[in-house]
Amino acid sequence: MADGVHSISHSISGELTEAGHRLLQRVYYEDTDFSGLVYHARYLHFLERGRTDYLRCLGVEQRELISADEEGLVFVVHRMEIDFKSPARMDDILTVTTRTEKAGGAKMVLAQEIRRDDTLLIAAKVIIAVINASGRPRRLPEGLARQMMIEV
Repeated sequence: MADGVHSISHSISGELTEAGHRLLQRVYYEDTDFSGLVYHARYLHFLERGRTDYLRCLGVEQRELISADEEGLVFVVHRMEIDFKSPARMDDILTVTTRTEKAGGAKMVLAQEIRRDDTLLIAAKVIIAVINASGRPRRLPEGLARQMMIEV
């Protein structure tokens, strides 16, 4: 730039990498409990943001899926396994990674991690059920399943 200031462009939705989707999140005071550590339930928020922005970076607009056809298509968390390895603290910069392990039938399996630099804080396996707008199981369309398994 002319004034000597360099601009680094990062998408607010993160980026797709060889390891999957990568999203940076800062820990704010509101994320912590009285001890100054991130409250355990707040990690669910970071993981949700990672999944949502992963889909966004893949070009999947959840808002459009529900009205894409007469049946509609919705993703809901069916099961989640979380291993809490190490705590995060206020002002930490966390990296949330998300990758698809399986996509097909009426479910997707996503692997997620939250790290501070090289330190693994959270490892999660998330099973997503695919349902229609009425709440009944629905098969994930083949094209969308392929899109979820995309290699960067």
